[in-house]
Amino acid sequence: MAKFSLFSDTSRRIAEADSVAVIGLGRFGSSLALELMASGTEVLGIDSDEEIVQSHNGQLTQVVRADSTKEEALRQLAVDEFDRVVVAIGDDVQASILTASLLLQLKVPVVWAKAISEQHGTILAQVGVHHVVYPEKDMGRRVAHLVRGAAIDYLEIDRGYSLVKATVPASFVGVPLGQTRLRQQHGVTIAAYRDDSGSWQNADNATVLAPGAAVLIVGPTSRAEAFAQLR
Repeated sequence: MAKFSLFSDTSRRIAEADSVAVIGLGRFGSSLALELMASGTEVLGIDSDEEIVQSHNGQLTQVVRADSTKEEALRQLAVDEFDRVVVAIGDDVQASILTASLLLQLKVPVVWAKAISEQHGTILAQVGVHHVVYPEKDMGRRVAHLVRGAAIDYLEIDRGYSLVKATVPASFVGVPLGQTRLRQQHGVTIAAYRDDSGSWQNADNATVLAPGAAVLIVGPTSRAEAFAQLR
């Protein structure tokens, strides 16, 4: 127990702030933790590999080597006092499931967990994990949409409904959007556009787009992609 006592007070302080505990600092967990830090969120990083822990020293609010499958270790690190915990363990399914189960037993309000397969995800959902994510699967699907279409970027909001970044078709240039019958003819909405200064602006019926303008298209995936392919 003593080896965690020095970290306990710091962990509790982090838990009281806008904070997240990330368990597992592989590619996904590390990327997630660093992005959270960049956005101003304090992060407690936990991994069982000392080399990985040392590599993140100074990059996260606190980083600790610990076995997340041990309830005592989680309590000593005050993980049970965090509102949000991410289980980013990907190479050990058993450890991932056991860690998630312990977090739920400790009544962590919101638990996110990475799944590396449908079976893994199903088990995580069955034990009660609030949010199960499939990073590799989701990225593969996203890239597939980019590869096959003219979209600059793509985000699936829900199954069959997406946000697509594309270049405005020539037929929509110089005409107020309210006069284009965009929704009636194409079933999508242009939600925002990038102006000459490079800043993004909300679009409305009075918006007039310049040639080559980047736009954000919202709508059913098939329609949004079809609109992105217009020239």
